[in-house]
Amino acid sequence: MGIVLVTGATGYIGGRLVPELLAAGHEVRCAARHPERLRDLPWAGRVRILAGDVNDSGAMRRALDGVDVAYYLVHSMAAGPAFAGRDRRAAESFAGAAAEAGARRIVYLGGLTHASGELSAHMRSRAEVGEIFLRAPTPAVVLRAAVVIGSGSASFEMLRYLTERLPVMTTPRWVRTPTQPIAVRDMLRYLTAWTEVPGDVNRAFDVGGPDVLTYEDMMHGYAAVARLPPRLIVPVPLLSPSLSSHWVGLVTPVPASIARPLVESLRHEAVCAEHDIAGFVPDPPAGLIGFEESVRLALHRIKEADVTTRWSSASTPGAPSDPLPTDPDWAGGSLYADEREQDVAAPPQEVWRVIEAIGGANGWYSLPVAWRARGLLDRLLGGVGLRRGRRDPHRLRVGESLDFWRVEEIEPGRLLRLRAEMRLPGLAWLELSVAPASAREPSPDGPARAVYRQRALFHPHGLLGHAYWWGIAPFHSLVFGRMPRNIARAAESARRRH
Repeated sequence: MGIVLVTGATGYIGGRLVPELLAAGHEVRCAARHPERLRDLPWAGRVRILAGDVNDSGAMRRALDGVDVAYYLVHSMAAGPAFAGRDRRAAESFAGAAAEAGARRIVYLGGLTHASGELSAHMRSRAEVGEIFLRAPTPAVVLRAAVVIGSGSASFEMLRYLTERLPVMTTPRWVRTPTQPIAVRDMLRYLTAWTEVPGDVNRAFDVGGPDVLTYEDMMHGYAAVARLPPRLIVPVPLLSPSLSSHWVGLVTPVPASIARPLVESLRHEAVCAEHDIAGFVPDPPAGLIGFEESVRLALHRIKEADVTTRWSSASTPGAPSDPLPTDPDWAGGSLYADEREQDVAAPPQEVWRVIEAIGGANGWYSLPVAWRARGLLDRLLGGVGLRRGRRDPHRLRVGESLDFWRVEEIEPGRLLRLRAEMRLPGLAWLELSVAPASAREPSPDGPARAVYRQRALFHPHGLLGHAYWWGIAPFHSLVFGRMPRNIARAAESARRRH
């Protein structure tokens, strides 16, 4: 296996390509302007991380030394007339450094362009970068793709938010322009494969999934997979790309500066004119992943209520369609959080005893009438209510029920995470944790003080989910606000008794 270099490893595709290359047995280098952004990624310790901008030919020459295949996954999303010149100079500099270093191949991910040649400014720039690599001394493979479907992809996130937040929408005419989306897993399979394809292939390939859809089709398809009511979409001719991008920025957390190049690209047809890549990278036996299945994979982590990668700051690698720490804050769907913290004049083990004994006959250390009312409402809606209680008054196990919660994770002495099983227009978790307040206060039983932390998390489902969160927000201080104080008092009282 050879040495590969990945530029753009802090980006959406690059951050997901690196673990695929490692899994294939390659030695991987990553060049980044801000290498510190790669520090907390799960694979950071298995790669060589180099500081360097693609415009710095000296830095790239050093990074490319001994490299077999170089991935160029860098593209400016900036506005203004200067970005195309910057992209051009960066590509020319990188191509020169690759030739000097003797790299065997450059792999570049560009955009899928319409045969008529009508392109947005950003798509013209991406096409120009592809041509620079194809004319360079080093053989290059240029993969041209349209919308990539996966959690964290800017195109997918725009689709997600528009569909989930707007049951009825008036939209620009570009919602009826044909495009050929591709699942991120298929995109990564195509990229990874070029480390093994022999010969000096030097050409561009159109890559896409099996479905040709309009943006309107994709919104309807997303709604079906996410189990949202059918969306009513009314195209109108009045929204320019500028107005459309501001509208997207208003309705969704995707910044208008990113939405504008996406919108401008969606105005033009993006359908594969050929599938020649299959002659070098054969389709999988089951075929390429269709649009609805790719959406299902992108939503899988949330549907399975696994919040570790994004919401618990875990460092375990996930599937390519899962969120990464380097994804923008607005990626991965909406997540509302109520977070609270409380100093406790008791050691962590006393606080943990209170946490692990919560619920059932022991109560929730908050307004009992509010919890009983929520349990009654849940039963009226066909849910389980509070009648399940708890199996043991002092100990919990992963997977068992606890009133209208399910124990999803326990780290003994440190963390308890509960997943809601009451009737909700979304998914909810309650996370309770404890840590030593200071290592400078030793005692025979451990630190004398602790810090209690509490997070209530809610992932809304459709517009009703957003309305539900904001409707109950005024009551959070009554319910969640009292819990830290009362749990602290219970732990301090137990300490005095002991």
